[in-house]
Amino acid sequence: MKTLVIVVHPNIEQSRINKSWMQALQEQSEVTVHQLYPAYPDFKIDAAKEQALLEAHDRVIFQFPFYWYSSPALLKEWFDRVLAHGWAYGPGGDKLHGKEWGIAISTSGPQISYQPDGHNHYTLDDLTKPFKATSSHIGTTFITPFILNGVTRVSDEELAQNTLDYVKFVTSMQPASV
Repeated sequence: MKTLVIVVHPNIEQSRINKSWMQALQEQSEVTVHQLYPAYPDFKIDAAKEQALLEAHDRVIFQFPFYWYSSPALLKEWFDRVLAHGWAYGPGGDKLHGKEWGIAISTSGPQISYQPDGHNHYTLDDLTKPFKATSSHIGTTFITPFILNGVTRVSDEELAQNTLDYVKFVTSMQPASV
């Protein structure tokens, strides 16, 4: 299965988690790693180029730090430009049908903070519903997200294991999300 991982981090060189994940994926032969911020520092997305990348892969994973209960701004712009009516949805918009679609996110807060009685008042399942809804709207199968919480407290050993787990997540079959 050919997998496209779209890395959306505004400063990947200063990232400990996303950089580790990305570097490990770059060693995988069936994985294409595509970084949006270096590709589009001016936010001017080449929709045709991005659509061709999507069409050439069976699975698409969006990797990003979870900012303000969502993704970094460039990913929203990417969705707006690339997932066009007549291509991704609507009449004739079936180019992504049957593909797998997922997210891999890192959060600063610990898992317990993403509970109804936690600091953020909502679960990550609640907060990531727009990504699931997008997947449904464009005819893809949303796979169970890969999440690393509490990134400021992750030891080097935990990060090494988590990175191995992430590579396995990206390169193996995953159950569909409910």
